[in-house]
Amino acid sequence: MPSKTKKPTSFHWGSYYAEIENEKIIGVRPYENDRDPSKIANGIIDSINDELRIRVPHIRKGYLREIRKELANSKMSLTGKRSREKRGLDNFVPVSWEEAIDIVAFELNRVKKKYKNKAFFAGSYGWGSAGRFHHAQSQLHRFFNCYGGYTKSVNTYSYAASETIMPHVIGISYRQFLDTHTDWNNIKDNSELIVMFGGLPLKNAQVTSGGVGKHTTKEYIKKCAQKGIEFINISPMEMEADILSKAEWVKIRPGTDTALMLGIAFILETESLADKDFLNKYCVGYDKFLQYLKGISDGKAKTPFWASKITGVPSNTIYNLAKKMSLHRTMITGAWALQRQQYGEQPHWMITVLACMLGQIGLPGGGFGLGYSAENGIGNPVQYFKWPSLEQFKNPVSEFIPVARISDMLLQPGKVFSYNGKEIKYPDIKLVYWAGGNPFHHQMNLKKLVRAFKQPDTIIVNEIWWNSLARHSDIILPATTSLERNDISIKHWDQTISPMHKAIEPVGEAKSDYEIFSEISSKLNFKDKFTEGKDEDKWLRFIWEESKNKAKEEGFTLPEFDKFWKNGFQEVLSPKKQTILLEQFRIDPEKNPIPTPSGKIEIFSETIDSFNYKDCPGHPAWLEQEEWLGSNLTKQFPLQLISGQPHNRLHSQLDNGFESQNKKIRGREPIKIHPQDAQTRRLENGDIVEVFNKRGKCLAGVIVSEEVMKGVVFLPVGAWYDPIDDGAYCIHGNPNVLTEDIGTSSLAQGPSAHSTLVEIKKYTKELPEISVFNKPNIVNK
Repeated sequence: MPSKTKKPTSFHWGSYYAEIENEKIIGVRPYENDRDPSKIANGIIDSINDELRIRVPHIRKGYLREIRKELANSKMSLTGKRSREKRGLDNFVPVSWEEAIDIVAFELNRVKKKYKNKAFFAGSYGWGSAGRFHHAQSQLHRFFNCYGGYTKSVNTYSYAASETIMPHVIGISYRQFLDTHTDWNNIKDNSELIVMFGGLPLKNAQVTSGGVGKHTTKEYIKKCAQKGIEFINISPMEMEADILSKAEWVKIRPGTDTALMLGIAFILETESLADKDFLNKYCVGYDKFLQYLKGISDGKAKTPFWASKITGVPSNTIYNLAKKMSLHRTMITGAWALQRQQYGEQPHWMITVLACMLGQIGLPGGGFGLGYSAENGIGNPVQYFKWPSLEQFKNPVSEFIPVARISDMLLQPGKVFSYNGKEIKYPDIKLVYWAGGNPFHHQMNLKKLVRAFKQPDTIIVNEIWWNSLARHSDIILPATTSLERNDISIKHWDQTISPMHKAIEPVGEAKSDYEIFSEISSKLNFKDKFTEGKDEDKWLRFIWEESKNKAKEEGFTLPEFDKFWKNGFQEVLSPKKQTILLEQFRIDPEKNPIPTPSGKIEIFSETIDSFNYKDCPGHPAWLEQEEWLGSNLTKQFPLQLISGQPHNRLHSQLDNGFESQNKKIRGREPIKIHPQDAQTRRLENGDIVEVFNKRGKCLAGVIVSEEVMKGVVFLPVGAWYDPIDDGAYCIHGNPNVLTEDIGTSSLAQGPSAHSTLVEIKKYTKELPEISVFNKPNIVNK
């Protein structure tokens, strides 16, 4: 009889039991206390051992030929070129772990000696394992900090503009801001109206960075609706949460939310609905903002009529919104999607100003929040606790870039750019090391990224599958999945903790990131510093012991490690009281000032104003984007592309698995288009279309849907990049061949993916074969 076992594990998209038979994964069963489990996990079953799995180390052929000569002659390359123009096109040669580690160590030593540590880029953005120990980015950073440091990246692709602007406005760090969002129980008990700019995307709430124990967002939305709370969705798209909550849908042109909010603010001010007591006591700069709002400073009063012409929202709807918001206990929410556009700092700042004008910040059920449903954990009732993690050590290198500026860094070393009040010079990067992420998913303008990836001397990656990143690298080291190693899942916005039991042996010769860096550090003579003499088991016990000690200080108890490891999923950190954002500041602003220069909420920021940025003034403002539905470019490209998260994978993870593949249309990523736009172009469900603009093209499969408003199309991110021609044409459906690689503004330099206009036409030629799900050419020499 075949033996069947189950092992507890966690991913960013949920907690499960891996079901094993004859040492193979045959299924994943959700944690029994998760009432709304994600199906994303189904993608791991067939992909964990598919033909795309990287089983042994590989080195790009042109690179290997040259570096073997250098090693044989004991000479360091003078040029470092190693046929790097063939990245993305070259064959790969399987090599032994011994040779791969020798070459990696040789190259790290060469670059360090010749160019110093600032020539290493190890920002390595990505969502690897949800485990506390085998977190790829932490392992990579620890390794390089032991070796003398690296150029890092700051901010996130998810909310770069928001996390840069909001500390100027409310003082606290963005992590603390998210940690202290008004929780869903408080909203359920006290709110009367929830106004959602950008909606509440439940497909995004399947995941949380660091893992999910129980998916709760949908349940809380249902409870709010059952309590009679009214929902208003202000968005170009209608989503599942809007249907659950029976939300009123206010259709708005993408990227114009700030203009709409200004129209609402105009009514609040001119009809004496603004809470002047709150504005005077808790805020600074309203008088200067008022000069702009009334048109005194620029000659344009921000009336509902003015806002209507920009947004497409009727002026009477804007008026009624203002009246309704002022008459009810109102929670204003802003999706992270709002700030992933040119001038993305403005809408989240303006949401804060609206909440200030209503005067409900710090009150039960009132105020604002940014990112509800963007991850499951935001607003999830839980007692805050900062869990210990792997020590990364201090980075001695001061150079950094905003995360979305990687292409510019590689293409323009030495160029000076603005960021958050500073003038910064791009470093000259000679070696890129990536682990636990995929820039060919995150980064805009992939043709530009391909060109950028040909610049460094060497690109090294720890990778599980032959995805786009692996195919554009020189040295590929096979990494394990989280099911092939032991770890601990302790989540920052969730009450569920659990061991992550190793379910199967590593596929092929794959190693964990910790094992890989341990071997490289041994070759470079700092293994003792990197490992501290600990193996995986000792590290897990060490991290757990730290957690136990810290928990005791915080007033709760954790079991001994062996008991924790045996007991599987456990619940901790039940909240002692409801959380209200900025509650203590509201109670006593003199005793509990927020850490802004004024100690108050900054409607006008003297700091930002002093930067003299034309693209980010000292108060929130409507700034017209280069690409939006009101621009002249619509004559050529009349549709605005929204490229949000998919519902059946996390970013590009598991795009090779069943759950993602099953939703493709003739092998292409699906694109949603409004019925009128489809009819104009004579398109039907299931047609393959070419989506194009001046930057690139991609193929996609049509879904005709009224979930998107007329003039808008939705193409999810994460389809594995499958380029033809010069790299600007993806035959699989990656939208980032279409997006522009520009910063949100000089302040945040965040991604501006949603500021993208396109046109669509039916594809009538013979469909090119998808190649990205076939292994690249592997040769033996």
